[in-house]
Amino acid sequence: MANTYNVTEFIFLGLSPNQEVQWVCFVIFLLLYLAIVLGNSLIVLTVVTSRSMGSPIYFFLSYLSFVEICYSSTTAPKLISDLLAERKTIPWWGCMTQLFFVHFFGGTEIFLLTVMAYDRYVAICKPLNYTTIMNQQVCMVLVGMAWVGGFVHSLSQILLVSHLPFCGPNVIDHYFCDVLPLLQLACSDTLLIGLLIVADAGTLSVISFVVLLVSYVVILLHLKTRSSEGRRKALSTCGSHITVVMLFFVPCVFIYLRPSTTLPADKMVAVFYTVVTPLLNPVIYSLRNAEVKKAMRRLWTRTMKLDGLRG
Repeated sequence: MANTYNVTEFIFLGLSPNQEVQWVCFVIFLLLYLAIVLGNSLIVLTVVTSRSMGSPIYFFLSYLSFVEICYSSTTAPKLISDLLAERKTIPWWGCMTQLFFVHFFGGTEIFLLTVMAYDRYVAICKPLNYTTIMNQQVCMVLVGMAWVGGFVHSLSQILLVSHLPFCGPNVIDHYFCDVLPLLQLACSDTLLIGLLIVADAGTLSVISFVVLLVSYVVILLHLKTRSSEGRRKALSTCGSHITVVMLFFVPCVFIYLRPSTTLPADKMVAVFYTVVTPLLNPVIYSLRNAEVKKAMRRLWTRTMKLDGLRG
């Protein structure tokens, strides 16, 4: 997998050519990235250390938060450093590496969200068999399948793009390497590759989104037979998941169902699913889930006690 053409690096145009805007963006995105890492790390730490959060949904939530950290880390640090750089460059191999991990963690997140929807379906529609169906071994297998699915998806993307000839120009009107901007720079016919990308990334996003919507429709219909208290608890948990699903999938569908063209709005949409959604994940789950908030308070109390003893 090597570039045999004369392009050895790519130049990002970034979010804005205005230097004052870049400084403002630097501060904003630095704070957002720190919040992403700290917020999602807090969820992972809370789930791992809390005995009361042994349910499969929290097991999946901890992995989702870990993936969010990794996902945002593939683009945000480079974006932040480039906001202070006069010339925003990335070597060819670095571009391919970034492309691979963006789709690896993005694909893994898609499969994890689907697994979490299945978990909610079993918990609500088959409560008597929930512990049997969603045992620890099954949960580990489902998480493993999500990672494998993300890897296969990413591998297909990198194989399609890495062999494209890049003869120049090498300026990418974006802030990270993705398939659509790279297709615009290739000095060969990319129609077939564009269709293959739709068949992979676009169709994966749409099918997963439809499956998730159908699963929640089934869940909502099943809730009609529950008591008002049971409906309230189920809707609270599902509402958080549905919110995350909508925030992640709608921008992805917008981007990857039209690989033949890029739009000026693409960069803003990309900011939404690479930075904003990972930031909102811990906020949505912690604010809408009483068990998560209680576990976080217990973790904070234990931490303060330990600090007091050390002092």
